[in-house]
Amino acid sequence: MAARRRKRIDPAQFALPVEQIRAGFFSDAYFNSSRAALRAEGRTARVTWQLSAKRGGWIGGIDEAVALLKLCSDDFAALEVHALYEGDRIEPWDTVMVVEGDYAGFAHLETLILGTVARRTRICTNLRTLVDAARPKPVFYFGARNDYPLLQPGDGLSAHVAGAAAVSTDALGALTGKRGVGTVPHSLIAAYDGDTVAATRAVAAVTPSEAQIIALVDYANDCVATSLAVARALEERLWGVRLDTAELMVDRSVIPQMGAFRPTGVNPPLVWNVRNALDAEGFGDVKIVVSGGFDLARIRAFEEDGVPVDAYGVDASVHEGRWDFTADVVQLDGRPQAKAGREYRTNVKLERVK
Repeated sequence: MAARRRKRIDPAQFALPVEQIRAGFFSDAYFNSSRAALRAEGRTARVTWQLSAKRGGWIGGIDEAVALLKLCSDDFAALEVHALYEGDRIEPWDTVMVVEGDYAGFAHLETLILGTVARRTRICTNLRTLVDAARPKPVFYFGARNDYPLLQPGDGLSAHVAGAAAVSTDALGALTGKRGVGTVPHSLIAAYDGDTVAATRAVAAVTPSEAQIIALVDYANDCVATSLAVARALEERLWGVRLDTAELMVDRSVIPQMGAFRPTGVNPPLVWNVRNALDAEGFGDVKIVVSGGFDLARIRAFEEDGVPVDAYGVDASVHEGRWDFTADVVQLDGRPQAKAGREYRTNVKLERVK
């Protein structure tokens, strides 16, 4: 039996500025002039255009690239497109998409497609790596604060495909049906005169009963005492506490233990102190979420040491690095025609885009 065909995101969901894209507003100028030159001479150049990865990872943004072709090319029906799916594993120089058709009809989209897959693949690959390191513990993606807000829907799709258990804004979940989740922010605690319990109660009062309540407990730099206070006050309404101690601070409970480890920020002894204190008072079901500069190395170290973390919150580290792609015409009228070193490379994993 043939494998079940995977679904792609409806192009309309990406809310692309179609007319501006068709007009070349976001395109490198030389692609616009190339299109104009071909049209001015009435030249039809039926090409095979190949999109290739320069680095391995997990592909992101491919459905957005398909949407660009479907909505913003001159005539998508005149094109034959084959592509991978969101989240497919890629190796260096894998072909991830092939477009066949009149080059003038889609030349203006190369800039946008390259930029889209480069960004989304970075998000997808970095987050997938963190998810694999933390598995089976959930990873929450709080990356919205690290970049331009209108990029969130596509980033959220890549985060979802990578395995993120939750996202922090509704926009990040717009393409996957997720709602934004989070904790009680430091600013609200300040608005309640530094009273974490009062702030958490206020949030709980306006949050649906089925939603998770996670209290941020480092405001007073005493995570143990604050965790116990919110657990006593909210009881079964509290799903978890989040430790987010600043990287230059030493939590009050850690000070007596200093000497054999780096005591600043969220560290293993701090997590153990909170876990042991909660368990001792019968709050063993209260989860511990950690955040604040967690990257691959820190998650791996925590997991290897058996630190009793229940979930990780990640943000800035998901935006690190580069995943560049190249796009090249590799055939003209079915015969080889390409820049030296950019020959046509087949990929059996590509599927025809309907």
